[in-house]
Formats: sequence, C-alpha cells, structure tokens
Amino acid sequence: MRYKFFGKSVLLLTVILISILVPIESTFCQEKKDSIPVSIPDGTEGEMLEVVKTDTLPANLKKERWRLFPGKISSFKFGGGFLYDFAGYSQDETGKKQIDSMGKVLEPAFSVRDFRITLSGQLRTKRTIIWKAGLLYDGASRSWLVRETGVMVGVPELWGNIFVGRTKEGFSLNKVMVGYGGWTMERQMAIDVIPILADGIKWLGFLPKQRILRNVGVYADWLSKGQSFSTYKSQFAARVAWLPRYSAEKKEVLHVGLNYRYGKPVNGEINVRSRPEANSAPHFIEAGKFSTDHSNHYGVEAYYKVGPLMLGSEIYSHRFNSPQTSDPAFFGGDAVISYLITGESRPYTTSTGIFGFVPVNRPVFKGGPGAWEVVLRFSSLDLNGGTLQGGKFWRITPMVNWYLTKYLRLDLVYGYGILNRYQLKGATQFFQTRIQVVL
Repeated sequence: MRYKFFGKSVLLLTVILISILVPIESTFCQEKKDSIPVSIPDGTEGEMLEVVKTDTLPANLKKERWRLFPGKISSFKFGGGFLYDFAGYSQDETGKKQIDSMGKVLEPAFSVRDFRITLSGQLRTKRTIIWKAGLLYDGASRSWLVRETGVMVGVPELWGNIFVGRTKEGFSLNKVMVGYGGWTMERQMAIDVIPILADGIKWLGFLPKQRILRNVGVYADWLSKGQSFSTYKSQFAARVAWLPRYSAEKKEVLHVGLNYRYGKPVNGEINVRSRPEANSAPHFIEAGKFSTDHSNHYGVEAYYKVGPLMLGSEIYSHRFNSPQTSDPAFFGGDAVISYLITGESRPYTTSTGIFGFVPVNRPVFKGGPGAWEVVLRFSSLDLNGGTLQGGKFWRITPMVNWYLTKYLRLDLVYGYGILNRYQLKGATQFFQTRIQVVL
C-alpha cells in the first residue's frame, strides 16, 4: 500500500513541478482572467489572503499594514488565534452512575482550547503560488501540533489548485473549515472519527459553469507517525458537491455534497470515541481498541443559505473491516439552523466549498452592536456496532454568538444530552462559554 501511495504522490508532484515551470497566468477558479481579486484562498480552510502585486502596500490594504507586508519575493502575512473556554455540567443520578462506570470525573473547568500562530504569503510568480505555515497548541490533546503547512499552486490546466503539505483531508464541509469560523463551539461528534490533520497531496477546485466543486487527496503518516492525531498510516479522501442555486449578489447558495474516505489504521487497530462536544469533558462514548485492517467512510451534506439564514445537515457512516468484532458500522450526524439577527450573511467560498468567517458590519468599538447570531443544532453518534458497545449519545444545543469585531467573538451555550450506555440512560446539561480572538 505504501508503494501505491508513493507512486501517486510522485505522479502528482511531477504534475505540480511541470505546472510551476510553465509560464501561465493562473487564476483561482471562479475569477476572470482579467480581474484583480481583492483576496484569494489562504490555504484550504476558509481563511483569505490579500493580494499584493507591488513592492508597496495598496491604499485599500493599509489597515492590514501591521500584519501584512508586500515583500520583493513574496508577500508575508502574520496571523493567529486564541480560544478560552468554560464548561459546567449538571447530571441526573443515572448520568452520574454512567460517569462512575467509565472511571472518569466530570467537573466544571476553565481551559485553553486552542492557541495558534500562522504565517502565509503569495510568491511573486506568474502562476498563483501560496505558501502557509502554522503552529498550534491543541487543548484536547494538550500538545503542540504543526497545523496546515504547505504550498498551494493554481493549476487551471487541471481545473483547480493543488495543495502539498499538512492539511485537512477534505472529508466533511464542517471538518474542513477552520474551527474559528464555525457556527458552534465544537464540531459534531460524527466526524470525530476522522483525524483533524493529514500529510499528503490534495487536488481541489470549482467548475463555475457546471457549479461543481471537488477535492481529492491521498495521505500517509511518513511525517506524522506517533503524533496524537495520526491514527491512520494511509488514507484516501474525496468530496464532490453541486450548487443547484448560487448567487454571490443575492447571498444565496444551495450546497449538496457527497463524501468518501478509505483508510488503513496504524498497526491494524483503532479506538473510536467522542467527547460530548465539550472539550474538558471525558469521552462519553467509546468503542475501545479493536483490530481492523481498513475502513470505509461515507457522508452526505446539504446546506442552504440565503442572506442571514443558514440551514444545514451532515450525516455519516463509518464502516470497519474487523471479522473479530463482526465488522462494526457506526452512524451519526447533525442538523443546524443559524440566523444572524443583525443582518450579516456568512460568506461561501467556491474554491474550497466551505463557509467563511462572519463579517461584522458595525463593530462594537466603532459604536455598533457587532454581529449577533442565534444557532440551534441537534447532533448524535451511535458507537454500538458489531460486537462493540461503545454507547449512543445525542445532544441539542441552542446558543448565541456575539461577534464584537471581526477579531473578537463571545459564545454563550446551553446543551442538553442523553447518553445510552451500560444499559442506562442518563441526562447531562451543559453550560459553556468561549472567548475567541483571531487575527
């Protein structure tokens, strides 16, 4: 299997090198060749990079001067982020018995969820070439990780762009998005099965006439072996989506997508588990370590956004080849509704097929109310499959997000969930807040 992945990697790298050497003026998918975009995708997670084509910063980018520099070989941009959480809990007697059965403790906690530093820039070449580097402290694993780091090359000859380095696999719209740009504090449980990062090559892009976007990636653990997120030694992921309705002017998009993933776990075994969408909580559901030589993952996603309203859902099936445990299959998904009551509209990026950061039309520090968003989400994950009894958990989460400026956000969250495990059904209430700073 390693040789097959090596062969694919060599082929794609060869295509990239040829593309770089060919002096073609490239564009990012939906842009016209004679247009000068204000910004371009800064990697694959929904962040944006301002275009700088001169040795001096244009007047319209002067406000970014303190962290954006033109440079003679490449532009240079500094970024970062910080998440600080509080989570409190209230359980019924059955819920407390379940926690005791796990041998865990559920206590209120303040904690750092994430701290990251990023660097990025655009090379001064005819072909669009973007580089990116990042380092983060992950509160869930309490470890430092290299986050999305690599090079993205515009390749219109292949109808899109190619990213080489460490990135998201491309499985699930919500998983691909940078966590700072999401509508909830934590992603839904059903995609916890998928590692947060992977090292490899990803081909992504958008066909504007057909309104079809896709990304395909191959990955291996040659560089990430032994790191907390690296539970697979090799994997393949593909995602394709169609936009039956899309209008940037009307701020409307209907996104319908399909996901597929094939993976080979490290050492032929894996443990599938999930926290209850609270970082300081223990894993409420856990299948335990079991033998498996490969897994197949399938998913569907659908989102509709018009103006300040967004409706969405993602549903996933994770199937493991494991004769010893009767080939378990695990299921989960979510449904969400979001409304920006101050009138803003969450942007959608066709080049990567994901939603971006909420714009703030009237920041608090300029006398405005900021942007206010109300969210309601239902999510669930069933880890009972084959001979494994990891438990079932569902949660409903109403919350309010207050974006004081585009740099500062406050989340106020309530959650109510039911855990079905150890032949018991216990209830837990969640009281959570988050302060988010992002540059």
